[in-house]
Amino acid sequence: MEQGAIVAVVVFLLAYALIISEKIHRAVVSLAGTVIVIILGVINQEKAIEGVDFNTLGLLIGMMIIVGITRKSGAFEYLAIKSAKVSKGNPIKIMVMLGLITAILSAFLDNVTTVLLIVPVTFSVTERLKINPFPFLMTEVIASNVGGSATLIGDPPNILIGSATHLGFMDFIINLAPVIIIITPVVLFMMVLIFRKGMKVDPADQLKVMELDEMAAIKDAVILKKSLIALAVTISGFFLHQALGLESATVALSGAVLLMLITREEPEEILLAVEWPTLFFFIGLFVLVESLVHTGVIGLVAEESLKITQGDFRLTAMLILWFSGIASAFVDNIPFVTAMIPLLKDVGQLTGMPMDPLWWSLALGACLGGNGTLIGASANVVVAGISEKRGHPIMFVQFLKYGFPVMIVTLILSTAYIYIRYLL
Repeated sequence: MEQGAIVAVVVFLLAYALIISEKIHRAVVSLAGTVIVIILGVINQEKAIEGVDFNTLGLLIGMMIIVGITRKSGAFEYLAIKSAKVSKGNPIKIMVMLGLITAILSAFLDNVTTVLLIVPVTFSVTERLKINPFPFLMTEVIASNVGGSATLIGDPPNILIGSATHLGFMDFIINLAPVIIIITPVVLFMMVLIFRKGMKVDPADQLKVMELDEMAAIKDAVILKKSLIALAVTISGFFLHQALGLESATVALSGAVLLMLITREEPEEILLAVEWPTLFFFIGLFVLVESLVHTGVIGLVAEESLKITQGDFRLTAMLILWFSGIASAFVDNIPFVTAMIPLLKDVGQLTGMPMDPLWWSLALGACLGGNGTLIGASANVVVAGISEKRGHPIMFVQFLKYGFPVMIVTLILSTAYIYIRYLL
């Protein structure tokens, strides 16, 4: 390998190791890696900028603004409290209801945002029931990763894949939603089987949940109405964006601008809702991966990978699904998918294989594999952080005990789906 390629690999692996260790914030790590590869001449600044996927960034910014404004209305707290009351304070039913709401919201918002909204209300409910919040949190985080797998905007790996391949919102719905509709009830049933024995509560505590006032959660009815309008317009835009010839980022940003116009919220306050560290983390990753593409490393890995599968289409699809699933359990699925995208593109060019089934295998593997361990997906880490602050730390082994078996079941179901639908 040439010197530039060696430097690119070393910097990428070091950055990956630091991201996994969480000793330094991942945004700082990815930006530091970007600076190093540019200063050392592995890639120039112009080429680095070309590697940044602005469609992904635009989509994330637009959805972050929409959710940030909608959050002020209290709509998400209302949904959580209402579900608890509909369940009559029954802890198992509440767990299932909150899991189902989390899965649905994760498909149309994003899974990290969804858990940020649902988890605080979950603690309010479990404190009144005087019950361990862990089964509820575990169900919600797994449901968020499963539900987020169904759409283009539900999980960062899907956003990355959609932007890189020009697969649209309807492509994801048509190809991934059917299997997620099957997987979701299976997962919720598994969580009930796993946790049902510890779900006994005092009837008096159940009454405390029924005393919660969901209407009191609505902080601003005007913002709620305007937010629902903007969300409806935006989601409709996602369904139609391919027919209209618009990129998904344009739709998300249009929805965000519409909501800012009709709510007249202060721009400075709205922009604080944008998770800038996450965006700069993406920017750094894009440049690091572009350095691997530019130096020919990705092409070389693609050629070596084909020696394993010998160009067999079915074996390649299954290998991608399971490799991405297992790998995403132990490393963050965002940098993993960012690196895999150019690799698969090279495999497609070298073999002429039909690519869409391979992209669906990657999406399902990366999104569902994130349930395997505590560090597998951003939503997992976020929930663990909130739980620790509340005095209920979630340990790595504790998460692994429940998450990994669920992940294996979802990958088995995905294997059957991919094989029957695309490989027979």
